[in-house]
Amino acid sequence: MITQHVVWVLTLAGIGIVALTFVYVLANSGKTADAAVTTHKAYSIRRWWFIALIVFGVAVTYLTLTPFPIGHQGALATNAQMVDAVGRQWSWQLSRNEVRAGTPVQFNVSSVDVNHGFAIYGPDDLIVTQTQAMPGFTNRLLHTFTRPGTYRVMCLEYCGLAHHAMVAQFEVVPADNGGQP
Repeated sequence: MITQHVVWVLTLAGIGIVALTFVYVLANSGKTADAAVTTHKAYSIRRWWFIALIVFGVAVTYLTLTPFPIGHQGALATNAQMVDAVGRQWSWQLSRNEVRAGTPVQFNVSSVDVNHGFAIYGPDDLIVTQTQAMPGFTNRLLHTFTRPGTYRVMCLEYCGLAHHAMVAQFEVVPADNGGQP
């Protein structure tokens, strides 16, 4: 919620700067000036604006990609629970609908028709992790669930008229502690 307020303030500040620039240009539009001096100033302003935009763009990219909900997928766990997830218009087929919390789960995600966005939503309706389901290719998604509950799989990529109904769910059950509390 705080991020939204920051974005609004930055947007309004940007609009204010653009408005002030237009007022400045209009106020000075009738004056005559040396072309060489004006050209030098213009190039200097353009250069600093370009540098500022690059710095701003890199900062925004870093800040928005840092909390991206995808874990490291390079080294897959050997003790992972396997779940095959196949997307088709307009349903998900999961090979199992119950996994244990605390043990890695490897989702092998594919599609039989078109691209689908495979997103797992937690019990609080926030995205836990996601990947793409693509025809002819299997994406492996590794995630360890820490909270038991009902999780939903939903499509994040518009795939046709019944896209909104493309939902499946599974249960994350508490880890078996071997009789330990």
